[in-house]
Amino acid sequence: MKKDLISITDFSKDEYLRIMELAADFEANPNQDLLKGKVVASLFFEPSTRTRLSFETAISRLGGRIVGFADPDSSSATKGETLHDTIKMVCNYADLIVMRHPLEGASRYAAEVSSVPVINAGDGANQHPTQTLLDMYSILKTQGTLDNLNLFMVGDLKYGRTVHSLLQAMSEFENPIFNFIAPENLQMPPGYKHHLDVRGIRYFEHEEFTDIISEADIIYMTRVQKERFSDPIEYEKVKDVYILNKAMLEKTKPNVRILHPLPRVNEISTDVDSSEKAYYFEQARNGVFAREAIISHVMNLK
Repeated sequence: MKKDLISITDFSKDEYLRIMELAADFEANPNQDLLKGKVVASLFFEPSTRTRLSFETAISRLGGRIVGFADPDSSSATKGETLHDTIKMVCNYADLIVMRHPLEGASRYAAEVSSVPVINAGDGANQHPTQTLLDMYSILKTQGTLDNLNLFMVGDLKYGRTVHSLLQAMSEFENPIFNFIAPENLQMPPGYKHHLDVRGIRYFEHEEFTDIISEADIIYMTRVQKERFSDPIEYEKVKDVYILNKAMLEKTKPNVRILHPLPRVNEISTDVDSSEKAYYFEQARNGVFAREAIISHVMNLK
């Protein structure tokens, strides 16, 4: 049976833990020819740097070949080709499809049409499951556990697909506490809070970015995404509302680590980069190992 990864909920808790094991194995030995003779289609209908490059690095380290595009303007979509026809066509050439698309639900539709596995590399403001799995691997490496953690999510929680996926995955572990820091118009959507309510998981909402972060084990910063705003005035109101600087870390716990899916704009001051609590560049590096693990799992290679 074909295995896809479209939503983080497509995987079970046991599969999350299996990905963590595989990622550690690939970190110890990144070059394994498991994709030798295989072709992977990298279809990026939306701009990306880290996700696309880390996927392509993972595919290369696994010995696979890459076809596809990094810009929709270079695809037949500009000629009016439907997503249905693009996916049907690509299935003739590739053994796996990795796709990013600006429309929510596009990856799920692609998986329904495709005869080969599909991995969602981000669909609109909906889900970004591979980012979540590399985030979980980063949390596990820095905290030694995925249980009993106080997770602070800061910034654009309305459109931030990375926090949506991470909330769902971390709610599968023991006794998490979530703290959401966001302006009123960018708060965590009700559906995700309902997900926590049903499971009896504690969460707290804040509009002020203050010394409450002294309780955090993980501070997950996000940028306010200009591309999700139809009104530029609304974007200007909130773009710099939360900025983390090094002085704010003085009263935080020794084990706290700062994550960010990147790219950052102004939300983390560059003086934080020298702190041992900054982990976002290592987090990006972990993306290669996590994506090697995901590809291997989806294609039943390990």
